[in-house]
Amino acid sequence: MIRTEVRHSQPIAPSELIITPEGAIYHLNLRPEQIAKNVIVVGDQYRVERISSHFDKVDHKVSKREFVTHTGWYKGKHITALSTGIGCDNVDIVINELDALANIDLNSRLPKDSHTSLNIVRLGTSGALQEDIPVDSFVASTHGLGFDGLMGFYDARFEEDEIELLQSFKQQVDWPADCNPPYIVKASEDLLSRIGNDMYQGITATANGFYGPQGRSLRLKPKVDDLNERLNKFEHNGHRITNFEMETSALYSLSSMLGHHAVTVCAIIANRFAKTYSKDYHIPVDELIVKVLDRI
Repeated sequence: MIRTEVRHSQPIAPSELIITPEGAIYHLNLRPEQIAKNVIVVGDQYRVERISSHFDKVDHKVSKREFVTHTGWYKGKHITALSTGIGCDNVDIVINELDALANIDLNSRLPKDSHTSLNIVRLGTSGALQEDIPVDSFVASTHGLGFDGLMGFYDARFEEDEIELLQSFKQQVDWPADCNPPYIVKASEDLLSRIGNDMYQGITATANGFYGPQGRSLRLKPKVDDLNERLNKFEHNGHRITNFEMETSALYSLSSMLGHHAVTVCAIIANRFAKTYSKDYHIPVDELIVKVLDRI
């Protein structure tokens, strides 16, 4: 995806950029000095402390709603661990506000003259869509396949290889016209090679819900009742859809448009085709935390 940020010549209005009386950005409740350039985002707020327990020193602990932030030092690296909660709507808040903290002067309300690029790693859990990817293994997302609809609200400009991959998906999967238009965004090549080099790799489908949007049925029938089977069969030039979760497409698209690097790595805690579930997913998650801390 192509960087498309807006340059403001006038201060951004208080209704658009909300700053608390303490000088913190509204939802995250953070001030610029409380974030690092290396950011690990997780869905579960309790996973933040599992990450910061490995820090040599913690400088800041801030929480508001589901957004919990710990910033400190690990083996000489300045790192922020931050919980987003579940879903692309929350990722929209987190990435926009992290970028504002890094690249907008909160006093003048104008973008800074020099741009700061953040390294943002989503460390999550996910369900595999290929039978050969076992539970308790790790998947690094080469692309996010978005079913969430978020990019319909931005001036999103995709690169040629992303467009080609999406066109192939639409042709093979026969995506219903009355569902959200899908989009595909690639990961940061630098972070993908650095953090996910020894992991399973593939396209991560991002849903805007856990049940119907991921093909699950309790008492309601999904519109696409063979969704997982359609995703499982997709292949284009060696690319296949490896797993399902709820944040990656928004993370990749917003980060790319704002000039940041992003990658998602997930511990596989379920396999939708093998019908298996991890006996204790905390074990692979803790192993993944150390891998990410060492490689970020």
